[in-house]
Amino acid sequence: MSTQSEKHAVLSERLKSCDVRPTPQREVVLKVILEKRDHPTADEIFARVKAQMPTISLATVYNCLETLVGCGIVRQVNLERAPTRYCPNLHEHAHFHDEQSGKIHDVDLPAEIMTRLREVLPPGFQASSIELNFRGSAKPATS
Repeated sequence: MSTQSEKHAVLSERLKSCDVRPTPQREVVLKVILEKRDHPTADEIFARVKAQMPTISLATVYNCLETLVGCGIVRQVNLERAPTRYCPNLHEHAHFHDEQSGKIHDVDLPAEIMTRLREVLPPGFQASSIELNFRGSAKPATS
């Protein structure tokens, strides 16, 4: 596992490549997203960050999230009318929204499925990204 200084260096380089200065606020926001990997909302991130950095404001958390998304360090996950959630998994994948628990789960998709999805576009179009969301619930265990 990476040391804290290695993680700091990686984050610093990613932000600098976007012409953005690494700040303690951005670092702690990213840290709380990476810790649980549960696709938190901005309000959930704010509550977690506030425990570590009591003087931070909700506006600062939103600004940090906007910067991290803009630099490609985290992704936004939008599920219909629900609040935006944030995902640190930058590999192409889908999301499964468990309607009973409200939890969001990453779904790895084989490369051939991603290729096939791009092939169904109308002629002359290409997708820069694909957002695929599943909704449902866990299947009951069978004996």
